[in-house]
Amino acid sequence: MPPTPTIAPVASWDGAVHAAWDAVLALPFGRLGVRCSAAQLVELAYLPAATPTRAAGSAQDALVRELQAQLLAYCADPDHRFSLPLAARGSDFQRRVWQLMGEIPRGSVLRYGDAARRLGSAARAVGGACRANPFAPIVPCHRIVAAGGLGGFAGSRGDDALAIKAWLLRHEGVDVDAR
Repeated sequence: MPPTPTIAPVASWDGAVHAAWDAVLALPFGRLGVRCSAAQLVELAYLPAATPTRAAGSAQDALVRELQAQLLAYCADPDHRFSLPLAARGSDFQRRVWQLMGEIPRGSVLRYGDAARRLGSAARAVGGACRANPFAPIVPCHRIVAAGGLGGFAGSRGDDALAIKAWLLRHEGVDVDAR
């Protein structure tokens, strides 16, 4: 299994702070912030490694435990298929991009430009939809990459965010060093 990436202690790449999360999970690839109701996941976000973990409140506890169990199952087996209730989010275009992400097989990647051609759009618009993905890694935006490398990730082009993208891709069998 690839080593866990280290992330500098900042709020998060999009400015979110841990106090706004219903739970913060510690996973092999890093910290994951969770927003949810008792019945649906509303948002997941990659957070800096220094973010303290946080248990869910009683209303969300069962769903967060199921989320964590499924994420750990994925970390043990990259072929794990997620089955979690996701809140309806995003524009029609974003949902089309997110659906396409889910169609990319594990161990494969799709370039932003190729995704754009399939959708009749532009690569930057695909990148924007990737950035807006509220359910990573369940909706695998890490499988969309730039023509000349990994591209951005989680709203950042910094090494810390890309370390998580690289971890997820390596875990799924992609040779990121060849990118």
